[in-house]
Amino acid sequence: MRRFPIGAFARNPRSALRGLRSLGTFMGTKKKPSLRVGQVNIIACETIDDEVHKVNRRGFPCHFLEHGLHRTPDLLRERLQEAISQAKDGEVILLGYGLCSNGVIGLRSPDKWLIIPRVDDCISLLLGSRKAYLEHFSAEPGTYYLTKGWIEHGKNPYQQYQENLKKYDPETALWVAKELLKNYTRVALIDTSAYNLNGYRSQAKEMADFFGLRLEEVAGTIELLHNLVRGKWGRDFLVVEPGAEVTEAMFRF
Repeated sequence: MRRFPIGAFARNPRSALRGLRSLGTFMGTKKKPSLRVGQVNIIACETIDDEVHKVNRRGFPCHFLEHGLHRTPDLLRERLQEAISQAKDGEVILLGYGLCSNGVIGLRSPDKWLIIPRVDDCISLLLGSRKAYLEHFSAEPGTYYLTKGWIEHGKNPYQQYQENLKKYDPETALWVAKELLKNYTRVALIDTSAYNLNGYRSQAKEMADFFGLRLEEVAGTIELLHNLVRGKWGRDFLVVEPGAEVTEAMFRF
């Protein structure tokens, strides 16, 4: 259990009290909310829209934000807070995000619970956990991950190279692209079983072949998303009570 030094109250009592309040959000000091139709909203990244729709069998309202926000975590935080504030109905907001370069830090709702997968990003989310991601990283650290959603909504290095051809000469565009992937050895296409990968394998292969990387498919899972919408919020989730603020410390195991 985390402890807050007494001196922290003397130096900054408001900050220390907020920290204690946040501690209670995932230590179970209040009764956790139940999931009822009409009381739940989902806010998620558009790159996992297929996976979210697959698990959202009860038809909770969904709001998807554009993937490009990840490039600017402060802007991601601003848009997420805006979406949270605009969710007028219900008592629970399920977030289809992880820590995402601290883009969720500082989020709060005065009257709704925020439920967030306790992972670093969507890669960990779709591999099943932070532990699963670290196992993949340990085995193949130089891996660039792709999914259907990232191919459709994101910009992988090959797509960025094609855009750069409009701005730079071919030699410079190629140099920029290869610099981005100079420490990579593999492209991994994650199969979450939420859709058919036909049509996306060829795009992943195109990128891998262009950069001279090995292409592999790896098994993903939507179990964390299943648990998110089912209310099975164990150790892999933050359960943030109304009025509390999401902190980086909450993501530490």
